[in-house]
Amino acid sequence: MQILRLLCLCLACLLPCGRVHGQGHLLDKPVTELCLNCICEAMSGCNATAICTNPEKGICGIFRITWAYWVDAGKLTIDGDQPDSEDAFINCANDPHCAANSVQNYMKKFNQDCNDDGEMDCHDYARIHRLGAYGCKGEMPYKYLSTFEDCIENYADQGFE
Repeated sequence: MQILRLLCLCLACLLPCGRVHGQGHLLDKPVTELCLNCICEAMSGCNATAICTNPEKGICGIFRITWAYWVDAGKLTIDGDQPDSEDAFINCANDPHCAANSVQNYMKKFNQDCNDDGEMDCHDYARIHRLGAYGCKGEMPYKYLSTFEDCIENYADQGFE
């Protein structure tokens, strides 16, 4: 099941589901596909049917991106949308390709060693994604951390790094 989800996310990130645009260019992609999948799994179970769990607060898509996160990530958009259009945020957050690229941009912008282990890795990205760029050294919610760690361990057990 986990492998299938990873493959689906990988395909969503690779297939051109429309071009992704932003106020800036898409930055380098520091987060691996495996890491993106585990962040997605921890945030939403990669459930693409719950488009916005809280549209008023802007918690949307498989990564449960907020409007402020999307803005910090460069206001990426899908084809036909302008960054300042009313639906640009929701359309991007609910598109796995655009949302994954937003996560990549956010991580590139706020890249830091949150757990003070001397490395920038998936554990740091998971913390930045869930706790925010300025709170990533804080206490992780148990359910999120447990799901994330189980996902990482599951891939390691299957020989993925």
